Amino acid sequence: MTDPAARFPAGLDLGRLGAYLATHRPESAGEPLRADLIAGGRSNLTYLVHAGDRDLVLRRPPLGHVLATAHDMAREFRVISALAATDVPVPRALLLCADPEVLGAPFYLMERVPGEVYRARRQTDRLSAGQRHDLAMAMMDTLATLHTVDPAAVGLGDFGRPDGYLARQVRRWAGQLDRSRSRPLPGIDELRDRLAATVPDSTGTGRLVHGDYRLDNLLAAVDPATRSMTVTGVLDWEMATLGDPLADLGLLLTYWDVLGGGVSVDNPVADGPGPRAGFPTGAELIDRYAARSDVDVGPLDWHVALGCFKLAVICEGIHYRHTLGQTLGEGFDTIGGMVAPLVAHGLATLREA
Repeated sequence: MTDPAARFPAGLDLGRLGAYLATHRPESAGEPLRADLIAGGRSNLTYLVHAGDRDLVLRRPPLGHVLATAHDMAREFRVISALAATDVPVPRALLLCADPEVLGAPFYLMERVPGEVYRARRQTDRLSAGQRHDLAMAMMDTLATLHTVDPAAVGLGDFGRPDGYLARQVRRWAGQLDRSRSRPLPGIDELRDRLAATVPDSTGTGRLVHGDYRLDNLLAAVDPATRSMTVTGVLDWEMATLGDPLADLGLLLTYWDVLGGGVSVDNPVADGPGPRAGFPTGAELIDRYAARSDVDVGPLDWHVALGCFKLAVICEGIHYRHTLGQTLGEGFDTIGGMVAPLVAHGLATLREA
């Protein structure tokens, strides 16, 4: 039985989990069963589960105020299962539980992949300048590899609706915003309307896109032989779909150059990436991607503005959940302060385009 002295992190009943594993995945039901919340996630909750001598990772939606389609465990499980046979590094998917009665929400289990998530300056400052450069380039090489995957060849030909993807993204995040409003948000409606009125033609429509690609959604490790950095796993696939790869690039630049470079924003969750932390510039990242991809990387101003809008809505949703007492981990009490600078930068980017 599960150790009665074991800690039960919020959102994870180890007794129920142990009973479920004993029936559906007995080889993963080692005893004693313990778990820790992995800090840093802005949306879905991630736990490191210690099952005897084996470590697993469990993902489930946040506590309360779950936005429709935004925390789809089956979607994550399907995409990492499909990518297992490709060159995209993903954890091995182990078990999907769609029954919300077990833990209060659907969840899935995957293997633990060796590596570190680099999200804080105290981590990235330990890297040499060469290692920071290698890590940024490995991040872009991995994204280029993802965008070259043939969705139909890995069973994901029906994973999304590529036509109209960018316009649908604006509508989707506008809808998420309306479900998360709890305070005045100057400028955000203007940003939404400007994006909707200026949707560009899609490039490479029908590619598999991650939807939230950034440094702290990757696991990375130092190659012991060369001391260079490699990406060992791509995480957090809840927003993956078939769409326009430029959306991944625009959002990455939002994280990299906006939050990690030119705009003074206190990011309480991840302060490690970007030029301000000694990494290459966003322009260098795009050059690396373009050299390794067949995607036509044109002007990205609109896609960066979309990234600002999307991230502002995500932060506002987390802020709203925090006001309801439904967030776990540190830093969420100030995440609402990121919304206004993101909106301002998104508007400025569209005006200058």
